Amino acid sequence: MTKIDHKQQLRALLAKESFRLGQFTLASGATSDYYIDCRTTTLHAEGGRLTGHAILELLEANNIQAEAVGGLTMGADPIVSNVATASAQRALDRSAQSNPAAPLIHGFLVRKAEKQHGTARRIEGFLQPGARVIIVDDVCTTGGSTITALEAAREAGMVIAAVVCIVERQEANGRPAVEAAAQGAPFLSLFTANDVRAEKLKQSASQE
Repeated sequence: MTKIDHKQQLRALLAKESFRLGQFTLASGATSDYYIDCRTTTLHAEGGRLTGHAILELLEANNIQAEAVGGLTMGADPIVSNVATASAQRALDRSAQSNPAAPLIHGFLVRKAEKQHGTARRIEGFLQPGARVIIVDDVCTTGGSTITALEAAREAGMVIAAVVCIVERQEANGRPAVEAAAQGAPFLSLFTANDVRAEKLKQSASQE
């Protein structure tokens, strides 16, 4: 059976749905000649499915195991849901084939501020002190939102197993800041912005 290349398919969809060339002002205030809105892909029915499986495969390739995946709302929301769902699907598939069980990876979301009512929790969903967790984000530029989620998870007593982003913009201060905050946990990305740009240009050329 031919193995499905979820990562390659995800890159093609990101280039088509999420990558735009032009002049843009980023959240950091910097300007750029391109913009990547990953949510148009991670909230896409097929894009979400591909995202979940591509991230699971990235974790498996790097021998990273965790009990949950989470990130800062709202960029991480669809990523978290899709990774958790993909882990459940894999568990079912392996069970049907009488293979060793695949681990379930649950999800949690980090609020930008604590609720002022109810439980007043900042983390919604999975919350278990001592658990190994993956912090995810869609695009890493300065790493600010990734670090916010990472610190919140650590403050809640969870252990950071890895940090994953879909697209790394490769800004000079982004990766070093995330790696410093991760305190030894690996920081992985599915793609660089140059990867997605190259795919976008390839698609544009094929349409001419």
